[in-house]
Amino acid sequence: MTEQKTDLETTPAIEVIALSKQVKDATGVLSILDNIQFSIQSGETVAITGASGSGKSTLLGLLAGLDTPSTGQVRLFGRDIFSFDEDGRAKLRAELVGFVFQSFQLLAHLSALENVMLALELRGLGDAESRARAMLEQVGLGARLHHYPKTLSGGEQQRVALARAFVTHPPLLLADEPTGSLDTATGQGIIDLMFQLNREAGSTLVLVTHDPAMAERCGRTLKIAQGRLLAH
Repeated sequence: MTEQKTDLETTPAIEVIALSKQVKDATGVLSILDNIQFSIQSGETVAITGASGSGKSTLLGLLAGLDTPSTGQVRLFGRDIFSFDEDGRAKLRAELVGFVFQSFQLLAHLSALENVMLALELRGLGDAESRARAMLEQVGLGARLHHYPKTLSGGEQQRVALARAFVTHPPLLLADEPTGSLDTATGQGIIDLMFQLNREAGSTLVLVTHDPAMAERCGRTLKIAQGRLLAH
């Protein structure tokens, strides 16, 4: 008998429907995103590219529910994330999404091990210490478990961030310029590691980048210019 696929496997990972974002400034209303619409299937790797200020990081924040749109919908595995309040979105994000930030966003008062453990504890998952330890060993930081972020290099901090993002086995990984704060050689190592972890996990990967080489490693590219989607 063929195993029945789960909803996470058969439902699009992301559906974006008529998504727009406007903000008011001293000159009036500024349109950051204008009627964005696309879908991403489970297991895809997708790059979001565009010039600085094109709206790509704003879009990624909306996909994660970290920001709210002016109009439109974002569905993650069939669930409209903006039908939830802020607490509900946080709970959904913890369940479905791993996020890798350009600036790492590690908690300075926690060790590498504690930063990764926290992701598991927030999900209420057991055996947090051994799982976090194994994940850090997988990203090459087995000897740096008890070091604090300020004592780690930029590349090491991003490895901790990758471990934190993947340790809960989220079905969706979002990455915002994950090598933007790193030198070229270190960044290449992080790119290789991120794609390796993603292949092993079978996650859907969506990343924002201005690096054509990184975009080429993805199966598809979404290009944004002046808040509009040019290709998908």
